[in-house]
Amino acid sequence: MAIHNIYSATDNRLGPSFEKNNIKPVQNQQNFADFLKTSIEEVNASQKESDMLTEKLVRGENVDLHQIMVASQKASITLQTTMEVRNKVVEAYQEIMRMPM
Repeated sequence: MAIHNIYSATDNRLGPSFEKNNIKPVQNQQNFADFLKTSIEEVNASQKESDMLTEKLVRGENVDLHQIMVASQKASITLQTTMEVRNKVVEAYQEIMRMPM
């Protein structure tokens, strides 16, 4: 019975996604803090756009009601998504803190 190199057998089965050449240098990877900052800025921008369109409607300017409703729902959904992500992060942190050391 022949014994084969275990590393070559696992490398073939894992496929190209686990090749050593597929690892990105740290300089090319986006910083997690930058990702969060960009995401929050996008949520803020959608909230401001919704507020601006609503203010135009209240002032009596010529604004399409459909456009206002779409902007309002987009702002609402992005805020809800952000809150759910925050809740999951807090929940994960609390779970980690409950782990015995």
